Amino acid sequence: MKRSGVGGSGTGATQPRNARGQGAARSAGDWWASYFDADYLTEYGPIFDLQRDRREVARLVELLALPAGARVLDLPCGQGRHAHLLAEAGFDVDGVDYSPDLLAAARQRGTGRTLRYTRADMRQLPARWSGRFDAVVNLFTSFGFFADPADDARTIAEVARVLAPGGMFIFHAGSRDGVMAKFLTRDWWRTSDGTTITQERSFDPLSGQLTIETSSAGPSAFVAREHRIRLYTATRIAELCAANGLTVTEAHDGWRDRPLTRRSGEMLLVAHKAPPVSPMRRPRPAARTARLPGAGRSR
Repeated sequence: MKRSGVGGSGTGATQPRNARGQGAARSAGDWWASYFDADYLTEYGPIFDLQRDRREVARLVELLALPAGARVLDLPCGQGRHAHLLAEAGFDVDGVDYSPDLLAAARQRGTGRTLRYTRADMRQLPARWSGRFDAVVNLFTSFGFFADPADDARTIAEVARVLAPGGMFIFHAGSRDGVMAKFLTRDWWRTSDGTTITQERSFDPLSGQLTIETSSAGPSAFVAREHRIRLYTATRIAELCAANGLTVTEAHDGWRDRPLTRRSGEMLLVAHKAPPVSPMRRPRPAARTARLPGAGRSR
């Protein structure tokens, strides 16, 4: 959630697959498989507005510094808040998410030759995407949802795989250091129709998981529900990146153009995949002095 530095714009995760199918049973920890629905859009509606989206995408464009036509993956894309504006800015954009509700909302914003949406697993992206993208963005704390932290590592590995050599990864999420420094155990807000949303929060320092219990009252009230997010430090994200050939080069205080600190509620990290290795050129032979064949040494 924005006020406490954690949230989530959707998840590109699917349930684990049986062999190459999609019928595997969900575990009790797979809350994300049904959480990102119409009620999610009601719950977080007051946070989402076009002006905010445009500010964030303007910052992304500044950080990416890529030419028009560059390929960008929004992973996961949620309801397309950033993806459609990135396409508007001139990029060739793919958005990936698992939630049918959020993908439907994203497609309502428009699709086209330079904007496509795919329902897929961010732990197992299409094989044909290897080395496809100039940049991958993971925004609004859309990370740390899986019960097994190894799946978070798998996600970073997939990011590295689909990035082209020299590609960029932008990661935006709640910063564990800052969230804990100003932890809110309870928060509430109202939607435009007067529905009151209340969140109760608790944190397990051993697992690193933040548990958020949400309830509501009013015209658009929904059934109480719970979700869990594993919070990470910038240090740990940098380690996960490094393990997959990505080097974090910048750490910002969320969307602000200033350095990350221990009290930053959000972090925005910029990482790069190593550029292609240029083939070594054979050294040119030293230039020989011109000499007329058969001519003797002058006296």
